[in-house]
Amino acid sequence: MLVAIGVGLVALQRLLELVLSRRNERRLRVRGAVERGGGHYPVIVGLHALWLVGTLVEGLLRPGLPSWWPAALAAFLLAQPLRYWAILSLGERWSTRILVLPGEELVRRGPYRYLRHPNYLAVVVEIFAFPMIFGAWGVAVVFSLLNAVVLAVRIREEERALSELAKPAGRR
Repeated sequence: MLVAIGVGLVALQRLLELVLSRRNERRLRVRGAVERGGGHYPVIVGLHALWLVGTLVEGLLRPGLPSWWPAALAAFLLAQPLRYWAILSLGERWSTRILVLPGEELVRRGPYRYLRHPNYLAVVVEIFAFPMIFGAWGVAVVFSLLNAVVLAVRIREEERALSELAKPAGRR
């Protein structure tokens, strides 16, 4: 039962973030933003959806919470402030898609002063820690590996897009 509540809460969190992302995407596109590297986006969405389903299924198959659940919960909860600090620091420029807004400089405030991709660090922790709360170690391991592959593609595309912002006008 606890796993169903947990998965429901995280699913709700992700859906609310998608609503915010869509709002920001519309505003960015009106301002001239162009999407880059969108081919992998459905894979990211599918990965996250299957991660939640997998956590639910494997968590329901486990007899109870494992002895390490407090540590896993703490790791998951500690990732949340980093994620939301990153989202708030980007403001209307935050989106689940890679959108380049010509003429804008890179964001260098908040966690971006210290980390290039703080949101992805938080997601890496979440992908592993959340299933571990419910003893779903299979999901934690498999989806952490899959997420590493997807993030390698995503970060490469995002770096390519960010390099466009770093170039002087007329040299793009």
